Amino acid sequence: MSQLPPSQRVVVTGLGVIHGLGQDATTFWNSLTAGKNGIDRVTLFDPTPFATQMGAEVKGWNVEEHMDPKEARRNDRYTHFGFCAAKQAYADSGLDMNTEDPDRVGVVIGSGIGGMFTYETQLKKLHESGPRKVSPFTIPALIGNICSGMFAIEIGARGPNFGIVSACATGTHAIGEAMHMIKRGDADVMIAGGAEAAVTPFAYASFCAMRAMSTRNDDPTTACRPFSLGRDGFIMGEGAGVLVLESLEHAQKRGARIYAEISGYAATADAHHITMPDPEGKGLGMAMTRAIRSSGLNTDDIGYINAHGTSTPYNDKFETLAIKRVFGARAPSLPISSTKSMTAHLLGAAGGIEAVISVKTLQTGILAPTINLHEPDPECDLDYVPNTAREVQVSAVLSNNLGFGGQNAAVVFRKV
Repeated sequence: MSQLPPSQRVVVTGLGVIHGLGQDATTFWNSLTAGKNGIDRVTLFDPTPFATQMGAEVKGWNVEEHMDPKEARRNDRYTHFGFCAAKQAYADSGLDMNTEDPDRVGVVIGSGIGGMFTYETQLKKLHESGPRKVSPFTIPALIGNICSGMFAIEIGARGPNFGIVSACATGTHAIGEAMHMIKRGDADVMIAGGAEAAVTPFAYASFCAMRAMSTRNDDPTTACRPFSLGRDGFIMGEGAGVLVLESLEHAQKRGARIYAEISGYAATADAHHITMPDPEGKGLGMAMTRAIRSSGLNTDDIGYINAHGTSTPYNDKFETLAIKRVFGARAPSLPISSTKSMTAHLLGAAGGIEAVISVKTLQTGILAPTINLHEPDPECDLDYVPNTAREVQVSAVLSNNLGFGGQNAAVVFRKV
């Protein structure tokens, strides 16, 4: 088997999204650029006892319309989202496994937390009814690599297949590592992204105990306010974002439509604190610098940043410092937005969803806004595309994600 040269370029040929703002990439993007908010009071459980009672849920969606009902019952909600987003992306790419070498097609779909619904449901059965009532599918359903395995079974892909776990950097790490697999010749095609379904009582109780989430329950639509003076924490979302990546040579050979090139990626660690980002932004700054350098670009080429922008006091301040560290005098004129103001924070799926946003930005020439930005924090003094989408043609986009454990990821997409 011949290997691709190390300089092989990698492109995006398929997009898939499951989210409360849209259950396909186009609907999701249209909602986002219109400034719609996907955050409301939680309905998946009674949130009344919780300090945070808001979330961005996927509503009005029946997994059994997209997945074999028997398999759907055996799998967790996070796998439902990732599987269906991957199915969309695969269909969007026009790939046909009847004409592909299955050994050269892989899947890497990560999850920061994995099967929380399964964990909570089966633990309750154990406590209430005893060990014999626990489902034999419990372990396969809750572990974080099963979404990748399920989709590989669906299309018969026998290439690289696993799940990445790096908290809120998971989706970006999955996409970046999948790019490298193609570059080093391990695959021609990779289906990559992130999926999460952690709008559950145990997850909420845990994050509330950390005081990490917003408690503005009286007005969910304005509670998530990245870079604003009054921000008080993130809000949980659920869903999935998945890309189809291919070598440029492979995509051209089959006449595929190419959305963008994924040209740079880097992963670093803060080595500072288990939950708090480096207060000087050194780790994230290094990730951005390395991603831009590996893309063959310089900072002047980046036209837009999709920020991690969680709406927590520390993250938004330190990410702003990191951007200033990397872009210097140009930082104030560089458009940046936090789409989490509308999507909420999808944890391990954030990087997948935001990769789709980055690609759609290049395709459409529209920058999605940071909504709820009416009282800027003086320490967050950059151009965050406040409240209204902006039409700007850009040729390269940088997307950032950070995770508990001090893990940073940055990825660059550019026009082909």
